[in-house]
Amino acid sequence: MLSAEPVDTIQQQQNNIATDSLIEDVNLTVIQHPYLDELADKIRTEPIPWQDYQRAGLITADEVAMIGHVENKTPEEVNTIMAEHGLYYAGMYLDLMHKLARVDAVQKVLVLIQDMLNDHDERITLFHQASASRPEYPFGPFHKALQINDEFIGIQSSKILALLVCSTNNRDIDINDFFRWMTFQLQSRNANLIELNIQILDALFHIPPYRKAFWNTVHAMDTLVNILKKGNSNPQVTYELVFAIWLLTFDRDIAANLNQKYDVIPTLIEVAKQAVKEKIIRVVVATFKNLIDKAPRSNLSAMLVAKLLPFVEHLSTRKWSDQEVVDDIEFVQARLQDNFQSLTTFEVYASEVETGKLEWSPPHQSENFWRQNASRLNEDDRRLLKMLVRLLSTSTQPTILAITCHDLGQYVKYSGNDGRRYLQELGAKQKVMELMTHQDPDVRYHALSATQKYFAMVASSSQQ
Repeated sequence: MLSAEPVDTIQQQQNNIATDSLIEDVNLTVIQHPYLDELADKIRTEPIPWQDYQRAGLITADEVAMIGHVENKTPEEVNTIMAEHGLYYAGMYLDLMHKLARVDAVQKVLVLIQDMLNDHDERITLFHQASASRPEYPFGPFHKALQINDEFIGIQSSKILALLVCSTNNRDIDINDFFRWMTFQLQSRNANLIELNIQILDALFHIPPYRKAFWNTVHAMDTLVNILKKGNSNPQVTYELVFAIWLLTFDRDIAANLNQKYDVIPTLIEVAKQAVKEKIIRVVVATFKNLIDKAPRSNLSAMLVAKLLPFVEHLSTRKWSDQEVVDDIEFVQARLQDNFQSLTTFEVYASEVETGKLEWSPPHQSENFWRQNASRLNEDDRRLLKMLVRLLSTSTQPTILAITCHDLGQYVKYSGNDGRRYLQELGAKQKVMELMTHQDPDVRYHALSATQKYFAMVASSSQQ
């Protein structure tokens, strides 16, 4: 497990508003799993022919002797040896990881390293000290091990890499290959591997530069968010996953773009609604607080559209064992209420379009709204109009398709020939006409109505 020291440094650097109790949870959650322990226990009992490897020139006699002193020993015996010779063992383990390639041998070395670090994570610094004369150490040997096609070697090497990264002040480490490897692991069918990799992310995301590095890794965020959206019956996994997202939101750029790219706010609300553990609600609300604090313009409207305000109003009526949860709920509720009161009708409508969460709210059905605002869909290079048209292709929900057709009909009715031309250029006319045969009667009705308004504008134009 990680010490609290790197976390304190992060808080000082970023002046984060993170709650101490949440930060301290990393000490209880990272990189622990019975599945990993079971694999290690099985490997620990498998004999390795070290003398054969010596005769083959793969390891030295001294290395065989040093292994013999710690292999199959009790934790107390290992601790006694490491207290006096830990630095030498760290150097030897790095050398063995660097030069060995056989799966059974690498597995056993990783188990010996685990035995060395068990209840003594501070010994990870010995690997840094033993690397002074080797620029590729201490990270290189474990990066190399990730290329071996073995489940235990992969996850145990990545665990040690995370400990190494988190125990140094060096921030020039190239972590991109590691994150690419982890992204692949997060797509595993093995739920245990997914959880272990999420725990590793929880550790690494305490270091600010690595949040952005993961964010910029191809398919990394897609994969992480997809795990969240699929849901998980294990409350601990859900907590660890939201914890990772919470840490990411301390980066302002990520906080500004997270919901716009991945639509996580509705998912997080649903996670909190279904949560049976208070700590899950706590970290979800803390995530909302970060999103508001770091990037209010990008998130407040989307939160209102997703109906977060009535949900936090409900949360505010419940009794909580942690005062920090109460404070965070009050913060989120107050900011949402202030924003709701200051929003114009068009801003509410724009938020619906931006999030793709269309519903039959008053603006859609108000002739006065469209008379006043239809032309505003053309602002910013027709940004909102393009989003609306895109929903015709991307949405499969009948209600959203019906509202989109209705809105495009109102748009063309009140925006004149320019609006008709823009819809033609964007391919909206053809898409709306195709929906006239949709299986849902409301979609058919509003598609027909929009088509009639479009051609009414064509007829009006030809008569002028």
